[in-house]
Amino acid sequence: MKFTFTEKVDELAGRVENFMNANVYPAEEEYSNYIENSANRWVIPPVMEDLKKKAKAEGLWNLFLAEFEDYGAGLTNLEYAPLAEIMGRSLIGSEVFNCSAPDTGNMEVLARYGTQAQRDEWLVPLLNGEIRSAFAMTEPAVASSDATNVQCTIDKQGDEYVINGRKWWTSGAPDPRCKIMIVMGKTDVKAPRHSQQSQILVPVDTKGVTIVRPLKVFGSDDAPHGHAEVLFENVRVPVSNLIGGEGEGFAIAQGRLGPGRIHHCMRLIGCAQRALELMCARAENRVAFGKKLSEQGSVREDIAKSICEIEQARLLTLKAASRMDDVSYKEARDLIAMIKIVAPTMAQTVIDRAIQIHGAMGLSQDTFLAEAFAYARTVRLADGPDQVHMSSLGKQIVGRYAA
Repeated sequence: MKFTFTEKVDELAGRVENFMNANVYPAEEEYSNYIENSANRWVIPPVMEDLKKKAKAEGLWNLFLAEFEDYGAGLTNLEYAPLAEIMGRSLIGSEVFNCSAPDTGNMEVLARYGTQAQRDEWLVPLLNGEIRSAFAMTEPAVASSDATNVQCTIDKQGDEYVINGRKWWTSGAPDPRCKIMIVMGKTDVKAPRHSQQSQILVPVDTKGVTIVRPLKVFGSDDAPHGHAEVLFENVRVPVSNLIGGEGEGFAIAQGRLGPGRIHHCMRLIGCAQRALELMCARAENRVAFGKKLSEQGSVREDIAKSICEIEQARLLTLKAASRMDDVSYKEARDLIAMIKIVAPTMAQTVIDRAIQIHGAMGLSQDTFLAEAFAYARTVRLADGPDQVHMSSLGKQIVGRYAA
C-alpha cells in the first residue's frame, strides 16, 4: 500500500511544522513555569490563549474533523494523520490547533448525533475554542473497560432527566474552561445489554455536580487540564439534553472512540519521533568511557530498533486511517485495534530508551520525556485497555481464518 498526500496536505503539514518550530516549542517552558509558579495550578497560562489566537488566525484550526467540511478543514483521517503527528511532538501542541482530546471526540459526537440546538449551544463555542469539555464514562465501582457495566443512572422524570452516579478519570473536568460534560449512564436497565445506555449533556455548573478531586498520573495532576472524579447527585437537566435517543449511548460511544483511538496513536508517533531525535542528539554529544554514546554498540542498537518500530507504527496508523476513510469505522475495527495495541507500547518503549540515554536528566522536567512516557502509558488504558483490544482482535482473526 502506497501513501501519498495531496498538495493541500503537504502545504498544511509544512505550515503546522513551521508554526510548531516558531511558536509552540519555544513556549513549552513558559507554559510549564506559569503553572508551577502559580498559587492555583488550575489556571490557564496566557501563552496558550495567545498561541490559539495565532493558529486560528493562520487557518490552522479544527483540522481533525473528518467528514465535516462545514466545521473543519474537510480532511480525511488519512490526510489528518501527518498533521496530528506533528502536533503530537509537543504535549501542548494539539490544544494550540483546537485538536485535543476530549474536545475532539465530543465535537464529533455533537456534529454526528447532536440536534441543531445542541450544536448551536455547545458545538459552536467548542469549535471556536471558547470553552472546553469533558467525557464522563469511566466509574470507580465497576470495570469500565466493559462500557455496559456503567451504573450511573439517567432517569426520565417529566420533562427532565435526573442523573445519579460517580465517575472518575473524567479528563478535562478540572479545567476552569470546562463548561459541558457528555455523561454516559443507563436509561433502561431492563433493555438488552447494549441498549441500556444513553449519553446526555450536563453543564458543569448544574446543581448536584461536584468535582470531587483531580486524579494524579505517576504523581502528576496534569494541571490545568486534569482528570477528575465527579459526583452526580440528583442532577436535573432538560430532556432536550439527551444525545440521540434512549438506548443509543453504547453505539455513540463506539462511534466516538474509533477516531479518538487513532488520534492518540497519531500523536504518539510524533512523541516517539521527537524522543528518537533527542536520543540521537544526546548520544552524539555525550561522552562516556572515552567515546561518544553514539559509538557504543548498545546505544546504536536502541536507536536502530527505535526507528524501525516508529516507522512500523506510522505505516500501520496510515493504513488504519485509510481503511477508516474507505469503508466505515466499524469495518476498520481490526486495524484500529491493531494500532491501538501497537502505538502506545511502541511510544512507551522508545521514550524509555531515550530516558535511559539521557540518564537522570531524562526523569526530570528538563526534557519532555517523563511527561511523554506518562502519556504513552496512560493511553494503554485510555479508550480501552490493551487486553480488551487484543481480545476483540483475536476473536475477529479467529473468526476470519478458522471458518
